[in-house]
Amino acid sequence: MSAASRWGTPVSLIRLEGSDTRRFLHGQSSQAIELAKPGDCLPTCLISPTARMRGLALVCIDDAGADLIVIAGNGEAIRAALDRVLFPADNVRLGAVQPATLWQWQGEAQTEDSVLLRPGVDLGSGPNAAVVLQRSDEELPPWLADLPEWSSEQVEANRLRHGLPAEPGELNDDTNPFELGLAQWVSLNKGCYVGQETLAKLATYDGVKQQLRYWESSEALEPGTTLSSAGGERAGVVTSSQGGRGLALIRRSQLEASTLQADGTEVTISTPLAFIAPPIGAGGQG
Repeated sequence: MSAASRWGTPVSLIRLEGSDTRRFLHGQSSQAIELAKPGDCLPTCLISPTARMRGLALVCIDDAGADLIVIAGNGEAIRAALDRVLFPADNVRLGAVQPATLWQWQGEAQTEDSVLLRPGVDLGSGPNAAVVLQRSDEELPPWLADLPEWSSEQVEANRLRHGLPAEPGELNDDTNPFELGLAQWVSLNKGCYVGQETLAKLATYDGVKQQLRYWESSEALEPGTTLSSAGGERAGVVTSSQGGRGLALIRRSQLEASTLQADGTEVTISTPLAFIAPPIGAGGQG
């Protein structure tokens, strides 16, 4: 699309306040948050102790605390998990989950810097593109409200082409951040945090066994469809689909393949636009 246009994604907003907010979020997510400054907006993965995916979030720091913007995953479940590990001695007040919308746009627009968030990762509109958070009680800025809005089908097609994970296909107990191309969402130098040991091993040893890829075919494929190599070897599985395109987790041995098979149908495989390769030493060919 050459003309300017916009699209919104529903998100869950969790407010944290108190002097220990940054330290607390630092220990419960994959990004280095403790030394962040007011005004910073950091992308982070919310993971289990074994580094399995629970959600993706932006952490927006201010003088009083931080907004945790859950952009993928179950906001209520993530809040409950944070509440379980919040000690009485922690100076952190955990707010309720609030609905909000994260807006992106494509093309030239007369933006207002005061409302822009700059997470530094590709959320679907480019690697350094800004986004706007609209809270439930707020109106859109006029410059953004005036842009034509994408259909839900266009939003999903864009998510797939960029390789942005979603529940349940990509965010589940079978995936970790490096498999999903989220290396920029992880700090390997921040010290101890939930899931740190597993991610450190994946980055140090040959631990990433599969990676997310974009697929296209002349036939619609359902999530769960097995993909095979030309020789009949199991190559991966479809995780998301929109007719003849979608996302799939591909085994390491087949990452160089440009085409795979699904019940005799040829499937073209490519790297999603937002995918960042695992850290050096992880997932290389053996």
